[in-house]
Amino acid sequence: MTIRGRSGRGWDAAPPKPTRRSRRKPVEPENDPDLWGPDPEAAAAAPEKPRQREEKKPEPPKDERERAREICLNQLAVRPRTRAELGTAMTKRGIAPEIVEEVLDRYDEVGIIDDAAFARAWVDSRHHGKGLARRALGQELRRRGVDQEVIKDALADLEVETEEVTARELVERKLRTMRGEPDAMFRKLVAMLARKGYPPGIAFRAVKDVLARVSDEAEDYTEGRKVWEMGWEAKQEWAEGLALEAMDAEGERPDRV
Repeated sequence: MTIRGRSGRGWDAAPPKPTRRSRRKPVEPENDPDLWGPDPEAAAAAPEKPRQREEKKPEPPKDERERAREICLNQLAVRPRTRAELGTAMTKRGIAPEIVEEVLDRYDEVGIIDDAAFARAWVDSRHHGKGLARRALGQELRRRGVDQEVIKDALADLEVETEEVTARELVERKLRTMRGEPDAMFRKLVAMLARKGYPPGIAFRAVKDVLARVSDEAEDYTEGRKVWEMGWEAKQEWAEGLALEAMDAEGERPDRV
């Protein structure tokens, strides 16, 4: 007898699959949310859904005086500033001239800015730290907008004897690392002092004294002897020429961009 395979229709169709029972537990009528709404206790225990990110409202524009004060405080947080430096910083950021003067006058009144104290501290720090002389210190303060009378008072505390001591110390320190012909070394030492603002008289005297003290070959500085016999104006011109040559070589010319 031939046995046919089930065709899926009629008497030989496959029996229907049993209906899969839901695993969901029956809900008691008193707990049915469809009847009574959500359970408040269960809602309180459930983790909160993340809230949508609230958009930040734009901050109202700052008052111009507030902006000016903020600029000044940011500048002063870096280092002490002169009145002129703070005024320039505010002007560059578009603060009106009358607001600039108002804020600066107020800062002068309460002592936040003090050009006289700034100049005294600048002279003391730059002379002992960098060995700068009066002329170089005066130029730096003028570039920062300090009044000439204030500069004069600040430089009055720097005595000539102090400059001479510092000049000799600079020459002694430089000599430790110098090598070369005597005349070339003499020129470099004088140029170094001239670049730091020392007048020719102090520069020549400091170099001559140090070389005579540390070397028996001081007499070999023939150019030094010739310069020593020059007049003051010739010495000054010679020293300034050496300073400009040195600054050209090192890229430190203040009049070059």
